[in-house]
Amino acid sequence: MSDQLPAGDIDILLAAAVAAPSMHNTQPWRFEIEGHVIDVYLDGSRTLPAEDPTGRAMRIAAGAASFNLRCAAETLGYGTWYGLSPYPEEPGLLARIVLEPDGIGNDELRDLAAQIPYRHTDRKPSDSVPLAENVRVELLRAAYAEGAELTWFGAAEIDTVLDLVLDADLREISDWHRRAERAHWVGGDRAADGIPSSALGPRSATYPAAVRDMGTRPLDRLRPETRFEAEPDIAVLSTEHDGPADQVAAGAALERVLLTATRAGVSASFLNQPLEYEDLRRKVQRLTQRPGHADMIIRFGRTRSHPATARRPIADFVPKEPS
Repeated sequence: MSDQLPAGDIDILLAAAVAAPSMHNTQPWRFEIEGHVIDVYLDGSRTLPAEDPTGRAMRIAAGAASFNLRCAAETLGYGTWYGLSPYPEEPGLLARIVLEPDGIGNDELRDLAAQIPYRHTDRKPSDSVPLAENVRVELLRAAYAEGAELTWFGAAEIDTVLDLVLDADLREISDWHRRAERAHWVGGDRAADGIPSSALGPRSATYPAAVRDMGTRPLDRLRPETRFEAEPDIAVLSTEHDGPADQVAAGAALERVLLTATRAGVSASFLNQPLEYEDLRRKVQRLTQRPGHADMIIRFGRTRSHPATARRPIADFVPKEPS
């Protein structure tokens, strides 16, 4: 085994990693590569201090990027060993991934790697056909494989979640810091990061609805209205504990669920407003009737062709060589 990963392999690995979802598509990662070790760090210049003051959403994003990297490694013939938040004294280091040819291969991860280019957040209405039971079970297993739990909600729980969405939105009205932060990342034409207006989808004709309206600009608030599904498929992803490593693990579970859904012809969007407030987050978790900590509220639907939001060049995610 050579001392250093080939440059071509590094490009493939990082392109897969940065295709992961992140809150407002901030892409809050940077990578350091030494030999066959890839360290995933939080990029402190791309955090969201108003909407994500604890960094939980950013650690979830790092976990999703790390999972994509593991999947891509399998396509290149590498097995992976990894540690999540391995050093408490170095909180910015969120994952350490060691790659080595193992000759065994993980067919499931290799199969999911093929779905990475097709996964996207779908903010458009879905049809009214509920997900098949076997698909729900497959998504449950995907979360469990990464140490998380996916809980499907019935009609009563969904109504309660929508009430919590309303509560969160009302709180935000007087919080100009949150609104300004979102406006910095959402809307307009965006070539490298953030969420462009073209990816916002239509506004819901009813409120509250099982879709998050990310629009912040006057023109975005004039988007066409339509009706979303009356009985959405909604699930909560949660972990038993809530330390930094657990949040990174939640991100890996999230991405495994999303790629598994993509393979089954199912897309997803997120309804996470209540999770941005700790008291509402606890209420969401209580709806699952299980102990733990809610990390994501996910709306699933039938996927449609849709371009993914832009990503920065790979070179932006690695340290610059000294001149």
